Amino acid sequence: MMAFKTEKVNMPFAVKDCALIARMAGIDTALNLRELRERLKNAPVECLFHHFCETQIRPTFDDPEFRNDFAIWTARELHDRVLAERLGIINPYANGSFEDLRTMVIEIIDDHLAELPFVPWVHKGQDFRFMRAVTVVFDTGVKLHKPEDLIAALPDMSLSTIYYHYIEARRRTEKSTDDFSQWLEGFGEGVEPLLNSLRNIDFYFMSLPELKEHLLAAVSAAVGERARG
Repeated sequence: MMAFKTEKVNMPFAVKDCALIARMAGIDTALNLRELRERLKNAPVECLFHHFCETQIRPTFDDPEFRNDFAIWTARELHDRVLAERLGIINPYANGSFEDLRTMVIEIIDDHLAELPFVPWVHKGQDFRFMRAVTVVFDTGVKLHKPEDLIAALPDMSLSTIYYHYIEARRRTEKSTDDFSQWLEGFGEGVEPLLNSLRNIDFYFMSLPELKEHLLAAVSAAVGERARG
């Protein structure tokens, strides 16, 4: 493999893995759209993150059409396809913050409520339950020392490792980016092709297996560009 010419040596990258422990958020459930809107006003940000972003790592998540729980509940329980599609196209990472996301969701619901002749209800047991989760993180013992190590290690990384470092990291990093990119930035301009490949992935509407495939394709493209250069 052709080595990336870098300006300096960076700190080693410790590869982590993770698991979610989900629990009720301490908010009343919603039996209709108006109740959903009112609960959303006061729901902690962790609820928004769970229902929009942590769906990708939950083993029980199996909806092929929508990526967030609000759209899924609206489609499955309220049988409101119009609202489900409006909620389903939201990319939470395209907003400035999760407070901006909250405002967007409430505005969409408000606009839709204004169009309805009546507010539909669901039966008990079909109510929307607000959840939040704790991310349990553990060290895999794998350390990366240079960009080539990341390229070599990606095929063997678990999907939960991919989630932690590429998706969940956007809550933790100063620039709201993935851990891989933040680490690679420390090597200077020599890794720009690899950085660009990682940053240009439109990941939100992908499953984790699809995201891993795109990451592998991205690093392969970066290696090829480096070789041609």
